[in-house]
Amino acid sequence: MMLQGVGLEKHFPATRGMRLGHARGWIKAVDGVSVQVAEGETLGIVGESGSGKTTLARIFLLLERPTAGALLFDGQPTETFTRADLARYRRAVQAVFQDPYSSLDPRMRVEHIVAEPLRYAAGAVRERVAEVLQQVGLRRDSGALYPHEFSGGQRQRIAIARALVTSPRFIVLDEPVSALDVSIRAQILNLLKGLQEELGLAYLMISHDLAAARYLATRLAVMYAGRIVETGECDAVYTEPLHPYTQALLSAALPRHPSAPRQRIVLTGEVPNPMNPPAGCRFHPRCPRAMPQCRATEPEWKEVRPGRFAACFLY
Repeated sequence: MMLQGVGLEKHFPATRGMRLGHARGWIKAVDGVSVQVAEGETLGIVGESGSGKTTLARIFLLLERPTAGALLFDGQPTETFTRADLARYRRAVQAVFQDPYSSLDPRMRVEHIVAEPLRYAAGAVRERVAEVLQQVGLRRDSGALYPHEFSGGQRQRIAIARALVTSPRFIVLDEPVSALDVSIRAQILNLLKGLQEELGLAYLMISHDLAAARYLATRLAVMYAGRIVETGECDAVYTEPLHPYTQALLSAALPRHPSAPRQRIVLTGEVPNPMNPPAGCRFHPRCPRAMPQCRATEPEWKEVRPGRFAACFLY
């Protein structure tokens, strides 16, 4: 079973100043992205704010329809789905969002929040809810409580239980630990890793936390200005980043050991305007190694080493 995006694009109309229903431009949030994730693996997607990571996640959750490209589930384009196919997709692909405080309805008991995607008989629902609550490290009878009676880490466990209740194969993790205390983050990451090993889950992990992405991801994709600039096996990308943007991004991350040597690469300028991205390589205005062709020609996406792909004229 595989979830795959091919040439995905998502352009939003710039509505400010619209006249007679015509947009004054298009914001290219995702612009030609191809990724895939198979059962049992974790694809980590990292990049600065505004790089298009969350929009890509929303496309995979069918919360946004791509402007172009195709999203395939087991080789079948989602745009051809019947109602039965769509129901199967909804059960197989679930999500855990960033903020456990706003992603849970405060007026509902936990048992009703977790059971919301189910349509079983009442007794079967209660048993399934108790089972997944226990799987995520909560008491089986904690479903009678409300979200405000739990800590932040416990609420994220409830959100994970809600994602697990339909027995999914893929879970989209949108910044799953960024809203939690540092002391709780490791517990949630260990929980996610244990569930993956136990249930054979695949994760699509969106993260600003480079350490969390390294811990959980098996493969890494680096996004910049709506496009992926480098992919590869996670440890290989962290150990030897190829693209200048990846090098700068990882240089800002804390090393695994305080005494480990590192050279900080400070980028000048700002992330380009997604409504009017620069010609050629989108990173060239900020790249310390930019060459003349970077300003005029878009670099080709290619395999520069076994299992390592990048879009850069350096290779």
